[in-house]
Amino acid sequence: MSKPQGRPVEILLAEDNPGDAKLTRKALEHGNVSNNLHVVTDGVEALEYLRQEGDHADKPRPDLILLDLNMPRKGGREVLAEIKDDEDLRRIPVVVMTSSEAEEDIAQSYDLHANAYLTKPIDFDGFIDVVQRIEDFWLTVVKMPPE
Repeated sequence: MSKPQGRPVEILLAEDNPGDAKLTRKALEHGNVSNNLHVVTDGVEALEYLRQEGDHADKPRPDLILLDLNMPRKGGREVLAEIKDDEDLRRIPVVVMTSSEAEEDIAQSYDLHANAYLTKPIDFDGFIDVVQRIEDFWLTVVKMPPE
């Protein structure tokens, strides 16, 4: 991912499950890329963060968004639709990371222009492996357009 040298990658995790958020943080801490993980627990807060509103006015723009589909107040599908409809946000890659394996959820996420869709493994090692693969691909391999 193109980023200024020396600057950590900014990752926004929209996840209402504290256990999954903790596992994601642990996996990223053991990765090879310097990053700052910012966690929000529902869709409304995710959009406030992205739009730098309220308590999030001074937060950095994320380089990558990890988005759960099933969140309170505003679900991940709605958040994804708003991100991809917003000219200022649509270039930020969004990886849907959810427990759903439903074909309808997968198709709908791609219809809403998700950049990737991953099902969360249920075991610890599998979860860590998936997050580290996300990091390897999205933060070291992929070339992104400028902001």
